[in-house]
Amino acid sequence: MAQRDIFEKCVAFKRHKVAKEFGVYPYFRPLVSSEGHRVVIDGKPRIMLGSNNYLGLTHHPEVLAAAKKALDDFGTGCTGSRMLNGTLLLHETLEEELADFIGTEAALVWSTGFMSNSGSVGTLCTRKDIIFADREDHASLIDGFILSGARLVRFRHNNVEDLERKLEANRDHPGKLIAVDGVYSMTGELAPLDQIVPLAQEYNARLLVDEAHAIGTIGEGGRGTCSHFGVTKNVDLISGTFSKSFASMGGFLGCPQAVKEYLMHHSRQLMYTASFTPSVLATVLAALRITRDQPELVAQVRENAAWMRSELEAMGYNCLSSNTAVVPIVIGPVEQMLWFNKRIFEEGIFANPVLPPAVPTNACLVRTSYMATQKRADLVEALDIFRRVGEEVGVIGPNKDAMKTHWEELAQQMAI
Repeated sequence: MAQRDIFEKCVAFKRHKVAKEFGVYPYFRPLVSSEGHRVVIDGKPRIMLGSNNYLGLTHHPEVLAAAKKALDDFGTGCTGSRMLNGTLLLHETLEEELADFIGTEAALVWSTGFMSNSGSVGTLCTRKDIIFADREDHASLIDGFILSGARLVRFRHNNVEDLERKLEANRDHPGKLIAVDGVYSMTGELAPLDQIVPLAQEYNARLLVDEAHAIGTIGEGGRGTCSHFGVTKNVDLISGTFSKSFASMGGFLGCPQAVKEYLMHHSRQLMYTASFTPSVLATVLAALRITRDQPELVAQVRENAAWMRSELEAMGYNCLSSNTAVVPIVIGPVEQMLWFNKRIFEEGIFANPVLPPAVPTNACLVRTSYMATQKRADLVEALDIFRRVGEEVGVIGPNKDAMKTHWEELAQQMAI
């Protein structure tokens, strides 16, 4: 029997090469410099509509000063895991202030946001348990489900009726977890926590809400989706990341104190991973304090996103049902979306294309996201580009129907 080379799939992978040949490959573009709301790529300034720097704190003078001071005080790294030599007083201060901010008994910080989900779920759940997961949950949660060995039951996206049917079918099972994103990162939709929380209570299931894209963008003072719906005290686990509104990297889990102590002594992702650097800790702590003390930043990012959503929809774009800092723009088939993204990039906008399987094949979208620090002039300039390119590519305007044949022919040529 012939042996199969594990590299065969790598050699056979061609889609990215086809996209590069047609000049529409949109990923791994190196930034030369950044001012937050504008970046320089390939020598040209572009309006940044593809960042998760929602509050614009990556260049805030207090945040930069805190990071620099931590470098002087502690050096460049902790050089060890949290369990051994990698815990600083800054860790404990951050955890205390973070728990107070999001409204949980305790908080535990991790080296990446991905680990905060995969490490917590993968440790807390076992093969004896059942996890009820929204079909659009983040990949970090999915990896946690797999690591746990628990039985996974997926329910249709934001479909509370489907969730209830599946909970009812497993009513007598003792160990149950419902896991959802508070804000879904590609569409900006909110999880209906006002309906999910009563189900969790009725069926005796624990509830985890990933607030990665909600903290800093929704809820009282940016406290997230749980705060928005007024259900924080009824949510068992609140996870999130520092790589978005908190302007750095790392992640957290808000939880009961007993859960925190269990994870500290059982989660391999925490016990065997180096602690993030002192400058990261200081950055996050400074960003948290600014978020807490300046709620007007949260109001501004919401105002920018709402204004853009209204203007884009007035042009004829479909922005789905987003009500957050994420505003998706539905384009169409893969080839049309890639060309649309290429053209707005050439005209001066950086945004993020979303491909299947994250979206249906003929409903690919460009994900735009907004910051508190963006100026209205930047957004007006971006709207002008969206109007011109949208009409050119046939997403909006009089050429919409006439362009369908063109995209069908291009699809045959590219065969992505």
